[in-house]
Amino acid sequence: MEKDFKFKKKFGQNFIFDKNFLNSLLEDFNLSSNSVVVEIGAGMGTLSECLANKYNRVLSFEIDNTLKEHLQDIEKKYNNIEFIFNDILKENIEDIEKKLDNKGYYLIANLPYYITSAIIFKFLFESKYLKSMFVMVQKEVGERFCAKPKTKEYGIPTVLINSFASCKIIKNVNRKMFIPEPKVDSCILQIDLDKNKYNIKDIDKYKAFVSNSFKMKRKTLYNNLSSCGIKKDKIVKNLEKLNLKIDSRPEMLDASQYVYLYNLTENDKR
Repeated sequence: MEKDFKFKKKFGQNFIFDKNFLNSLLEDFNLSSNSVVVEIGAGMGTLSECLANKYNRVLSFEIDNTLKEHLQDIEKKYNNIEFIFNDILKENIEDIEKKLDNKGYYLIANLPYYITSAIIFKFLFESKYLKSMFVMVQKEVGERFCAKPKTKEYGIPTVLINSFASCKIIKNVNRKMFIPEPKVDSCILQIDLDKNKYNIKDIDKYKAFVSNSFKMKRKTLYNNLSSCGIKKDKIVKNLEKLNLKIDSRPEMLDASQYVYLYNLTENDKR
């Protein structure tokens, strides 16, 4: 079927068919054979079969219904894999986790580039039982998510991910591994969730605060926050508590500093 399949650009379909390569990746993840895995983007099912052979249970999502018959044939071969044909972004995470008996699980996926961030942040903010994500993403996106403060790649996604998880690149993947070959290289991110890392009580408010802080990246943090209605004297006072100058730029603060500054700002409103 690989030779006859018509890849669909609208779904960002770039598949890896090398099972030896995929199995070597799973070894790198170092997960127990008892692990429960959610896969996003089953594609032709090559990775799905590797997962089913290695782990206790696999719940796999695929948006392309033309692959349904092929994937259902794979499903018949295994008693521990289930394919769901739907857009993962339309799925309710709570329903997925109920399907998994509200127990810890891992996310493993080769994510389409055009919805990488949407999927990662959906699980980051909405999941209760997800332990870690192992996701293949565009290399530039991975570098942005794992960027260090004071670098050009550092921004909103970096701060948000590192406020609720730890993130690292564990492997680079050459574009030649994919069919069809994309225009960019990829990398594999390991994102280990820690939702209580900083005990952020109102995630939506915190997300808005971080977004406002980077509202105009060339502006100072002081200017960005003051343009959102926060009192200027309060901003100055709070920056001083972090030993930051008034001309500090948003990319200078790490996640812990953003949480601290957010908490100070919220306390000022009370």
